[in-house]
Amino acid sequence: MKILVTGGTGYIGSHTVVELLKAGYEVIAIDNFDNSYPTVLDSLKKITGVDIPFAEVDIRDKKALKAFIKATPGIDAVIHFAANKAVGESVANPLKYYENNVGGTVNLLEALQENNINQIVFSSSCTVYGEANPPVDENAPIPVANSPYGNTKQICEEVLRDQTQASNLQVVALRYFNPVGAHESALIGELPIGIPNNLVPFITQTAIGKREFLTVFGDDYPTPDGTCIRDYIHVVDIAIAHVAAIKFLEDKKQASAFSVFNLGTGKGNSVLEAIQSFEKVSGKKLNYKIGPRRAGDVVQVYASCEKAWNELGWKTERDLETCMKSAWDWELALAK
Repeated sequence: MKILVTGGTGYIGSHTVVELLKAGYEVIAIDNFDNSYPTVLDSLKKITGVDIPFAEVDIRDKKALKAFIKATPGIDAVIHFAANKAVGESVANPLKYYENNVGGTVNLLEALQENNINQIVFSSSCTVYGEANPPVDENAPIPVANSPYGNTKQICEEVLRDQTQASNLQVVALRYFNPVGAHESALIGELPIGIPNNLVPFITQTAIGKREFLTVFGDDYPTPDGTCIRDYIHVVDIAIAHVAAIKFLEDKKQASAFSVFNLGTGKGNSVLEAIQSFEKVSGKKLNYKIGPRRAGDVVQVYASCEKAWNELGWKTERDLETCMKSAWDWELALAK
């Protein structure tokens, strides 16, 4: 199968490209480098030995996107990562998120329909669950979103579900929890442009001296140590799950045209536990301060993953310390 990966030089996209090639799939990637770098393509070639076909395409540019897909015959399925993804930024700039995440997805679906491409794996998020009672399974109610980012994921899922009813589109939506870590080669990893919005790159950048200190947003939540709890899952485990989702579509195993799966470890860790895990594997004492709560943050969320275990045949293999060690190795490699 030939797989088109949107956002293919991004954090999860690049790791998924590696796992797709390892599994024997042909890959084509697009990105607009809004939150990634062209050098990622060189790193992917070093890891895989493959010069991956790539085009700089922005999913907001409907004309360019349609022209690219029309000029690229033989695409069997799409893995759709391309999106803005920071909760805090989405609160400050919601229109950017609706234009890119929702508008871009609609543009993509139009292009796929015009070229009779009927299989898509969608990068969704646990943010669709809001303040659900963990462990959260796929049948949990979807409340009003806590942030514009979360709302764009809810809306995109609805758009995809509606399109399966109006066409022969087959969709797997993967709701993943908190991706962290980096590839074992330390050639690709999370590399945010500007100030990181996610915890782990802020931890590693603080430890290496790029940031003066880390702010922990609130220590008065109703959790054991007062800090927010998340389900931290290694990015390579997530990438492997996308390969499993493609195979799931390829083997026509889905009971309905729209399937959804949680991707997580099934275990929650607090922000302070994540910091302590990093300090243990790195041997570095982290400079952090307690700050006020951050708008849009939920108190705690972690996954129930039985559905993915049973239907996709996928389970996480890497623990929190492995995540932190690989993230630190990546930061050290960047410093060189």
